[in-house]
Amino acid sequence: MSMGIFQDNWHRHFKTGGKRKPYHKNQKYELGCHAANTKIGPLHKYTVHVWGGNKHNKRHCCHMHKTRIVDAVYDASNNELVHTMALVKNWIVLTDSPRSPQCRSPTLYCLPPREILNKKTIKENSEYDERKKNAKISSLLEERQGQCGRADGYVLEGKELEFHQWKIKVQQGK
Repeated sequence: MSMGIFQDNWHRHFKTGGKRKPYHKNQKYELGCHAANTKIGPLHKYTVHVWGGNKHNKRHCCHMHKTRIVDAVYDASNNELVHTMALVKNWIVLTDSPRSPQCRSPTLYCLPPREILNKKTIKENSEYDERKKNAKISSLLEERQGQCGRADGYVLEGKELEFHQWKIKVQQGK
């Protein structure tokens, strides 16, 4: 086990520049893997066998498009963040379906002036409720929105989607 990618930190130098002494050889459980290097293009994913007999999905190519965040559903760290609608990392959200034509319109991402917003609050609330009914796709936000100014994420699929649906159901049952 001399060559390979390892998830350890004892091979690094100290902040002062000194070298750390290796206290053991490289272990099998420290093995890592290559980065996915996902590109934009037609969807192409593959499964990788990982430690413990589990499988991870890696994407070689994937589609990219803009969608609208409809509602906050779940946040593992703090339930108060869901109520206050504070965008944070690892937030499960409902998004508009990417197949709907309204989602592709460029006017969707332009915010109207405050005067127009104040006049149409009642109408917007009914539109929001309608959007919430139509929104079916759960997504997980990856970026720190306050730091980088954009909310990047990915659509949950398979076991990950089942797990988060179960967690949401348990949380709503309390």
